[in-house]
Amino acid sequence: MKRAVLWLLTIALTMALTLLGCFPAAWLGAIVEQRTGGRLTLGDAQGTLWRGSAFIGGAAGNNGPVTPLLPGRFSWKISPLALFGMVELQLENPAALAQPVTFRGDWSQWQLSPSALLLPAEGLSGLGAPLNTLAPSGNMRLSWTSLALALANRQLSVHGRTTLEMTDMASRLSPIRPLGSYALALDWQGQQARLALSSVKGPLLLSGKGQLANGRLQFSGQAEAAQGYDDTLANLLSLLGQRKPGNDRNVIALEFH
Repeated sequence: MKRAVLWLLTIALTMALTLLGCFPAAWLGAIVEQRTGGRLTLGDAQGTLWRGSAFIGGAAGNNGPVTPLLPGRFSWKISPLALFGMVELQLENPAALAQPVTFRGDWSQWQLSPSALLLPAEGLSGLGAPLNTLAPSGNMRLSWTSLALALANRQLSVHGRTTLEMTDMASRLSPIRPLGSYALALDWQGQQARLALSSVKGPLLLSGKGQLANGRLQFSGQAEAAQGYDDTLANLLSLLGQRKPGNDRNVIALEFH
């Protein structure tokens, strides 16, 4: 009897390992959709859970086509040691990542190696008003130092610094191209981040500070035209917010709460 039970357990374990080894990468799309609330998915996923590739796209409804959100395809390699709690994931995409990134850790804590990710500025329109009206375009690059990530009680905490560089940004509502280049720095401390927006160059000047806490943004800043651009940017500035009182120049208050 004991020998029969042992054989059954051996067969069950073999089948489970075989299934894990052949886990199709295409199944990961449904997992990504679930984890992101239906906002993201994996398109044209090939390979397996342990070694595969796909592009990141917006989840398509009613079996519609998946639209890529980031350039290129992401390829990954996961060490089988993850089954024993030693996670090592290598992620590559020459079209979007400045250099391959590596996740190392266990099932609840990871270290992410430094790199940078190219982002489409057109994706900002999905954040709602007034960005959907402005329809921004330009080049965006998200870079980060070594990041420490931890998951506890289904909450993700991050420690480190990320910087979003927005270069030669433009809007369909303004004939001036580009409007400017900007930098948004975020210092992460667990589930909160302090952020600072500054202008690098350009006729449209943006600045401000704020905080991101538990997915909620609080930001206080201003927008104004550089010397000599007050008239040409007046209409665009009026769309960004209300004019600050007690100021001779047309300075617009940027407030998000």
